[in-house]
Amino acid sequence: MTKSQTEMTGPANRVSGIGRLLIAVYGVLALAATGRSFVQIVRAFDEAPLAYSLSALAAVVYIVATIALVRRTLLWYRIAWFTIGFELLGVLVVGTLSLVDPALFQHATVWSVYGSGYLFIPLVLPLLGMWWLASHPPTPSRSRA
Repeated sequence: MTKSQTEMTGPANRVSGIGRLLIAVYGVLALAATGRSFVQIVRAFDEAPLAYSLSALAAVVYIVATIALVRRTLLWYRIAWFTIGFELLGVLVVGTLSLVDPALFQHATVWSVYGSGYLFIPLVLPLLGMWWLASHPPTPSRSRA
């Protein structure tokens, strides 16, 4: 068994306490973004393909981030960092572009105006996620016999 496949734990388990709340919020956001993007794509994809594709991408990012936060291996820890970092970059780029050039996003995405349609949770959540990951790095547990 490789080190990345070995189950990991942190100083305090990442899936307890505030970590559970963080995972729950990611899960709810994953469901909301998936539902929103599905409806947007089915109803009017031709009206705003960029915006609706970005909503679908956001949904995938939230789903993978949720799974990565739940799983306790080194590989999933790295995936969590990647997806949450990508999420923050997406929120900042799309949020800024939606303010600077509103014609690009005539239809809102999950990340438009820094996630204002979701009470700015898409802007704050990756910062909290990164803080949580940094404060709960994985350490190898004893291997199971």
